[in-house]
Amino acid sequence: MSDHDFDLFVIGGGSGGVRAARISAAHGARVAMAEEYRIGGTCVIRGCVPKKLLIYGAHFAEDLKDAKRFGWQVPDCDFDWAVLRDNVLADVDRLEGLYQNTLDSHGVETFRQRATVVGPHEVELADGTRKTARIILIATGARPSIPVCEGAEYGITSNEAFHLDAIPKRIVIGGGGYIANEFAGIFNEFGAHVTVVNRGGDILRHYDESVRDRLLQISIKKGIDFRFNAAFEKVEKQADGTLLIHAAGHEPIVADCLMFATGRRPNSEGLGLEALGVEVSEQGAVKVDEDSRTAVPSIFAVGDVTDRVQLTPVAIREGHAFADTQFGNNPRRVDYDCIPSAVFSHPPIAAVGLTEAQAKNKYGTVKVYSSDFRPMKNVLANRNERSLYKMVVDDTTGRVLGLHMIGPDAPEILQAAAVAVKAGLTKAQFDDTVALHPTMAEELVLLK
Repeated sequence: MSDHDFDLFVIGGGSGGVRAARISAAHGARVAMAEEYRIGGTCVIRGCVPKKLLIYGAHFAEDLKDAKRFGWQVPDCDFDWAVLRDNVLADVDRLEGLYQNTLDSHGVETFRQRATVVGPHEVELADGTRKTARIILIATGARPSIPVCEGAEYGITSNEAFHLDAIPKRIVIGGGGYIANEFAGIFNEFGAHVTVVNRGGDILRHYDESVRDRLLQISIKKGIDFRFNAAFEKVEKQADGTLLIHAAGHEPIVADCLMFATGRRPNSEGLGLEALGVEVSEQGAVKVDEDSRTAVPSIFAVGDVTDRVQLTPVAIREGHAFADTQFGNNPRRVDYDCIPSAVFSHPPIAAVGLTEAQAKNKYGTVKVYSSDFRPMKNVLANRNERSLYKMVVDDTTGRVLGLHMIGPDAPEILQAAAVAVKAGLTKAQFDDTVALHPTMAEELVLLK
């Protein structure tokens, strides 16, 4: 038996921390966890899960209109934001309970308070209690980053967006990444006038140029305004409660709500890490090796706090690999190559592997195959919105280097296709597969 109170003490109850705690406990470790807010972390509590539910709700705006073309006598419908909001928050409560039950059933002791690290093997809880552990795992995630400008305190972030009293008539969303574009689609479908203000010149700059340009075109047609190369300068609250938002190089914008979606910052401040010798980047990311170990041998970190890849499934894999390595006698490392990702915009984007530009830089000559089509449903609905599928192929070997898609259900389709790209299959092997007709997915085996 160890002389410590626990074999493992996890700070942070998000996806990575919960998985690490559960698997470590299943391997026989004595595990404790401290979480100062709610069990489940960003994804479950105020991120991808409640956001996806809002996206489902937003889709009904178009689905109800399209239904008339399919013979359904749908009356003009009113939208009640409070009903959706409260139902989503209730489901978040349900999921948090399931996460807590999972920890309890595995014997993980949970402390619902903040914890800091005061020694290589010791943590201090907010109530002053100290606990020791052979290993300490930092899994505190990340938080929204807010621009430094006068009046920034008048803005909200995605954290608060789930709790709004009402849908604003006019909303400005700062940022050009996936969170900004997803909420732009959500609020637009709910009837708000949306203006996206981005300090750079592109949206979704890590995605393939063809699909992000297509999203921009579609978003503009849907009525979303974009201001590029527009850094926030000042936000003024006016006498009537509205906001006057000043951005460099553009006319001021009057809005009822300002939401910042300008990146996320690792939650490492105030944990006591630097004092112990744990290295942290200028942006706050905890530096770790391939086994998630910090510069202090007994302290590890997984998930968004390390800023390796800020995706929930990656944090889960990191937590699982950590647990298997440290307590399961099964050393494993996470493979960060060819990670699929999605943007749940309107319509959604999905991608895996290299973009066309990345492939050209790495391999020189590549072949690009694409399909630009209007889905059957859009045709009958008189909706001119077109989908785009794009495959990037190594010209020498024929191996598929990347798949990039925008269109209905693109993330659902890409998940299976990502297996093929990860496995290194060739364009010829895609072509040899018989199409499943009539589907949108069949375009992947018919690309020219």
